[in-house]
Amino acid sequence: MIAILSALLPTFALIVLGYILRQRKFLPDTFWPGAEKLTYFVTFPALLFSNTAKADLGDLPLIGIASAMLGTIGICTALIIAIKPILKQSPATFSSLVQGAIRPNTYIGLAVAAALLGPQGVTVTALCVALVVPTVNVISVLACIHWGDNDRKPGLVSLLRDVLKNPLLMACVLGILFNVSDIGLPPIAGPFLEVLGRAALPIGLLAVGAGLDLTAARRAGLPVGVSSFGKLVISPAVAAGLCLALGLPSIEFAAVVLYAALPCSASAYVLARLMGGDAQMMASVITVHTLLAIIVMPIIAILIHAV
Repeated sequence: MIAILSALLPTFALIVLGYILRQRKFLPDTFWPGAEKLTYFVTFPALLFSNTAKADLGDLPLIGIASAMLGTIGICTALIIAIKPILKQSPATFSSLVQGAIRPNTYIGLAVAAALLGPQGVTVTALCVALVVPTVNVISVLACIHWGDNDRKPGLVSLLRDVLKNPLLMACVLGILFNVSDIGLPPIAGPFLEVLGRAALPIGLLAVGAGLDLTAARRAGLPVGVSSFGKLVISPAVAAGLCLALGLPSIEFAAVVLYAALPCSASAYVLARLMGGDAQMMASVITVHTLLAIIVMPIIAILIHAV
């Protein structure tokens, strides 16, 4: 247990530090949007590409990982839709609850995998990114189209184009292509991307902390509580059940379950604001999820270790 906490606490300490730096105005507020942009478009894609391009994918149970991860998203989406009549929330709020049920914070996911599971865990998490990013984006946009308070009705082609332009997804896909084509990490460019990728986790986690809104968290009500329980408890429980049923090995099991337990990502707020969701409630969901994850994810990691 001590080893797990020792591995995870620095990850969450970076989030707390990011919040403190933002509140203390140690850096100008204009720094943080640039840091987020740098992470999203440059350092994280470099990390994902370099890891997947050089990873040994031959021994990974790819079908099992995909079945467990996509199955978890499908079941959690179905569950939140099933309890919609009980929640009695406005359509706009419900569209944001759908996002809160399925969207993971990839920055935290990769940091946790690197701390606990090593290179193989990061590889499995990168595969989860490649599977989950397009899936949750499509579901989230469809939820906003159907329930959000907006007039934007993008067609299937424009929706797929937006998904395919996601830099994290593209980095994973390109890395896998380089891997299976036996190119691997190219000389010069490969080491450059590896060095660049090392900046992804600290900058990304600091930016996560800087984006926390405790004022929004204080407005949390029943929908946020339901969302938090669903994302941080139900989702990893469903993933664990699927992983056990599929017989996934220990590292793959741990990576998938921890990925399923990730708090909601900040990108959900952007989509809610642009497409008529409940952006105020979405800010509460993101902050509460992240704060609770500091407590819940170490507990889940300890339970996984005991299985």
